[in-house]
Amino acid sequence: MIFRQMFDTVSSTYTYLLASRPGTEALLIDPVLDKVDRYIQLLEELDLHLVKAVDTHVHADHITALGALRDRTRCITVMGTKSQVDTVSMRVSDGETIDIEGISLGVLHTPGHTSDSYCFTMPDRVFTGDTLLIRGTGRTDFQHGSSLDEYDSIFNKLLALPDDTLVYPGHDYKGDTVSTIGEERRFNPRLQVTNATEYAEIMNNLNLANPKMMDIAVPANLKIGLSQAELENKGWGLTCKDAISQLGEADAIWVDLRDTKERKQNGVVPGSVHAPYPDLDKNLKPGGLLHELAASTGKRLVFYCAYGERSGMAVQSAQEAGMAKSTHVTGGMDAWRSCDGPIESPA
Repeated sequence: MIFRQMFDTVSSTYTYLLASRPGTEALLIDPVLDKVDRYIQLLEELDLHLVKAVDTHVHADHITALGALRDRTRCITVMGTKSQVDTVSMRVSDGETIDIEGISLGVLHTPGHTSDSYCFTMPDRVFTGDTLLIRGTGRTDFQHGSSLDEYDSIFNKLLALPDDTLVYPGHDYKGDTVSTIGEERRFNPRLQVTNATEYAEIMNNLNLANPKMMDIAVPANLKIGLSQAELENKGWGLTCKDAISQLGEADAIWVDLRDTKERKQNGVVPGSVHAPYPDLDKNLKPGGLLHELAASTGKRLVFYCAYGERSGMAVQSAQEAGMAKSTHVTGGMDAWRSCDGPIESPA
C-alpha cells in the first residue's frame, strides 16, 4: 500500500494519501487548498490517479481543497450525509464504505467536534479527523458541537476499536504524527474520566479562542459545489422536470455515472446505461462505450449521478470530445427523487 502523511504548517493539518500500488487509483483525506500543487506533483511522481477526495467534516481552520482538486483532476468529492455543504459528488453514511481500487475505508459518524464529523477506518488504522487527537480531543464549542455527543463517539465507537489500531488525526500542534487507540485510552488526559458528565465538564471549560480563519474558512467550505447553473445557461443542463418530460424520447441515451453500490441503494432511471464515472475518459474516447453508442446511433447522451456534480463534469468532457448534444440532469438523483421521477431497481 502507498501511504503518505502530509502536513500544512499554517493550520497544523494532516492530509493523507492512500493507494494500493503505483499506477492505480488514489484517495486524499482532508486536503488543504494551499497545498494543491504539491498533491498534484506527488500524484504524478507516484503514478497515481486521484479518484476521490474526502473531508472528515466542514473545517474552520483552513479552506478545503475538495473543489480545486475536483476542477483540476475531475475527482469525486466525498463527505458525510450530515454535512451541510452545498454539493459534493458523493455522500456517505455511518456503516458504509468509501472504495477505490484495492482500498476500502469504513465510515463512522462521530459527532461532537461538529455535528458532521466522520472518522474513516481500515483494518489496522483509523483517520480520526478532529474527533480524537493525539493526547487531546476536538473542541466542541461551535458548528453544532456537543461534548456529550463527542464522549459517545469516542468511548463507544473509537475506543471500541482494537488497542493496536493506529490513530492518524486531522491535526497535531506538538509534532506528534501517530498514536494508537490503546495509547490514547491510557494516556490521553481528556479520556481519564468515568462518565459523560465529567468529560463535558472538561470540554465546556476550555475557553478557547475561535480559529483565526473561522469566519473565512467555514463559509468557503460550505460552498464548494460545481456551478450547475452555468451549465444550464449553456444549454447543457436539464431541470428535473424537463428531464422527466424527456424520459423515453427515442433520440436520447441516459447514462448513470454512479457506482454499483449507489445504484443498488438508491435505484436507477429506467432504461439507463451504466458507465461509472471513473471510467469516463476511457468511455468517451473512440472505441469507448459512450463514444461508440453516440456515434453508432446519433443519439444524445443524458448524464446523471447522485447530486449533479459528476454528471456536470461528464457533460463538459463530452462536449470537449465533440458530443455537442450531450446534457445532464441538474441536481442528479437527489433532484429527480424530489420531483417524483420514475425509479427502478438496477438489473
